[in-house]
Amino acid sequence: MSATRRAFLQTGLLSAAFIGSSGRLAFADDAAKPLRIGILIPGSRADHGWMESAYNGMKAAEQRHGNKVVITSIENVKFADMEQALVTLATKNDMVIGAAGQTQASVLKVAKRFPKVKFSIVGPTGQPTENVAQYDVLQAQIGFIAGAVAAMMSKNGAVSYVGGLEIPAIVNTGTEFANGAKHVKPDTKCFVTYTGDFDDVAKAKEATLAAIAQGADVHYNILNLGVRGMEQAAREKGTKMIGSYTNYCTDNNPLYIAYTVSGIGFMVEYAIDQAVAGTWHPEYKQFGLAMGPRSADIEICTGATPEIQAKIKELKDDLLSNKIKVKVG
Repeated sequence: MSATRRAFLQTGLLSAAFIGSSGRLAFADDAAKPLRIGILIPGSRADHGWMESAYNGMKAAEQRHGNKVVITSIENVKFADMEQALVTLATKNDMVIGAAGQTQASVLKVAKRFPKVKFSIVGPTGQPTENVAQYDVLQAQIGFIAGAVAAMMSKNGAVSYVGGLEIPAIVNTGTEFANGAKHVKPDTKCFVTYTGDFDDVAKAKEATLAAIAQGADVHYNILNLGVRGMEQAAREKGTKMIGSYTNYCTDNNPLYIAYTVSGIGFMVEYAIDQAVAGTWHPEYKQFGLAMGPRSADIEICTGATPEIQAKIKELKDDLLSNKIKVKVG
């Protein structure tokens, strides 16, 4: 089953069994018992982005593994509250997944207090520890391709990117978005902005309107709920967007000309699958294009020409062969 934080509290799941006073949770020694997994999804699962992808991955794994797993989730947690949320999950579960890069610092801290619990972090670059695995989305890789597609489909020769927190993975994606645009069309103007908040709708709209005022007519982002502000700006000014994280072309939203896939849910599934199979181990694993289209891809909803599709394939091949190198971290 899965539950929100409220249900998690109400159903008594906080009555964790401790070993002595150390706070270390005893693993189930009965093979018939389900694997207990807790997942911290720090944002809204309705963001049509990263958090929704993580939630969908959780639900897919839950459906696939049936009574082999009991999954509990806590959602919408601010950075200052992440440590306590993770402690709550770690006291009752065999595995805890931090389903976004902003959980990294808190996971690494809490994992030291619960050495018998397995932890996985989805998103960031980082080295594994004795009980922590880190899965790198390689977001800058697909960001490079998004920039190239934006440049090829821009009518004005100007594109924009809005990121949330100014942390390495988000900054690198913005940098490689611009690099991708200029790789295919060197004269493309690129406007890159960071709002400092993945969910601030007003700031995202302001940043997009500023880029539009300078000619940008195709926009990309690494945001959560903040993307609503970009949509408002694009709708008002008649510009277009490339969506992030999940392919929603079937929604037929006229604002979107393409969507990238970043495989957040795929990585959540990977962690759970590994735990169920008994093959989970601390590792730093890179995902991105090398792990296939569920991990990283781009789908053009409308307006793709054979030349554009051929260029996308060429760029993917060059990225996989390291002919084109992008920033990692």
